[in-house]
Amino acid sequence: MRLQNAALGAAGLAAFLALGEAAPRLGLVKEEYFPPTSRIASAFADELSDNAFWTALGDTLTGWALGLAIAVSAGIVIGVIVSVVPYLREATASTIEFLRPIPSVALIPLAVLLYGSELRSVLLLVVYASFWQVLIQTLYGVQDVDPVADETARSYGLGTWARIRHVLWPTALPYVMTGVRLAAAVALILAITGELVIGAPGLGARIAVAQNSQAVPEMYALIVVTGLLGLLINVGARTVERRALAWHQSVRGEVAV
Repeated sequence: MRLQNAALGAAGLAAFLALGEAAPRLGLVKEEYFPPTSRIASAFADELSDNAFWTALGDTLTGWALGLAIAVSAGIVIGVIVSVVPYLREATASTIEFLRPIPSVALIPLAVLLYGSELRSVLLLVVYASFWQVLIQTLYGVQDVDPVADETARSYGLGTWARIRHVLWPTALPYVMTGVRLAAAVALILAITGELVIGAPGLGARIAVAQNSQAVPEMYALIVVTGLLGLLINVGARTVERRALAWHQSVRGEVAV
């Protein structure tokens, strides 16, 4: 089944690349706006041999990793505290619902005012967008704790931290890992968006330079790089999720299938 899915995926990708090669050459789209796949592939190879490209990639990954680490740590800690402290969930519910829908890109002017085009501007956007993914999933996970299991732990004399470790955390972990996987993708999107708009060092800024200099094949090659980066991050997040939840019924069922 996996081989069949892989073969179908490869066939779909080959068809997409063939369409990208044929469309501009047949005049369906203007080649100066959408170059053939072969030209994009050539520009992609040139990028790989350019040291400046690897520096930009490192800057993007640095902003992504730091922002994601801060967002995950803060989301888990705050989510658990808000859930276990009496009345704190009700007291913060309206504030969370007010702040969560604010688009991170709306904070770009604030980020520029505070930090200019530095890495900290990108971190502000990444942390704000990713934090909510982890916080909300953590809150849902804690709410899903079985009251009977919690009362049983209390009757056996387990303290607050022991109940968090042995009762709350195993229940919330699947939710938390879902939040981390979502946050990883959102963090990459905001890192590149921040670089593209603010001009902070990274792939986004390099895409903007290619666009402004009319280097269209190079621009598409860099966009392909961001797509591949997102794919690798998603695969890596899913791998970590499966390993962290190897004991969980959903993962055991997935492995069995």
